[in-house]
Amino acid sequence: MRDHDSNALKMAKLYFYYSAMNAGKTTTLLQSAYNYHERGMRTLILKPDIDTRADAEPPSDPSGHLPAQAGEGKVAQPAAVDTTVVASRIGLKANARRFSAEENLFTLVETDIATHGALHCLFVDEAQFLAKAQVWQISDVVDRLNIPVLAYGLRTDFRGELFEGSRHLLAWADNLVEIKTICHTGRKATMVVRVDEHGRAVTDGPQVEIGGNERYISVSRAEFKKISAGQGRIELQQTVLPLDSPEG
Repeated sequence: MRDHDSNALKMAKLYFYYSAMNAGKTTTLLQSAYNYHERGMRTLILKPDIDTRADAEPPSDPSGHLPAQAGEGKVAQPAAVDTTVVASRIGLKANARRFSAEENLFTLVETDIATHGALHCLFVDEAQFLAKAQVWQISDVVDRLNIPVLAYGLRTDFRGELFEGSRHLLAWADNLVEIKTICHTGRKATMVVRVDEHGRAVTDGPQVEIGGNERYISVSRAEFKKISAGQGRIELQQTVLPLDSPEG
């Protein structure tokens, strides 16, 4: 376990785990949440409602109910309309609470504690979509409630510019952690290119346009400059680990 797990009740902090696309942010979030649950500690995962990619996923409990939280016994609670799923590319998933851009996240956490009891860690997926005020609110969860907050998100958009949530997390988080991934050139990928169906860079359009591997590719800064200038294209492909191959 990382240091924030063992020291959570002593000194809460705000952590921002940032990366380019497909670096394993959600997988890391789910592993950390699992570590808490394994020790009988209750967590809450938040996800902005603008990200609808995993909404078609079934709940993590096949019965369609939220799994019992630590300290709540074994009785499952009916899934609420504001419940969604956080899912990783490798198949891990967990139930989450969706929130809107206008919602007060400090109030949301206070209400959750009043309803379900003590909360040991707050997780925020796709934290780049947080509004400035919401970043301040989750910092209040740390400072006023002494609950650690782990936020995971992209640092920059397809134009190489900071998202609003990422900008303020970089400014206000206690700990900044880069989750690394690689470009197809073999260099470290630090930027994201939005591409069309032919693998050519799209340089205009709204900052937020939800998509996955068919729309966004993580690349190095040098490759970002090259592709954004129209010099070449990127093959759109989604490979899987060769689990059925003796050569894997």
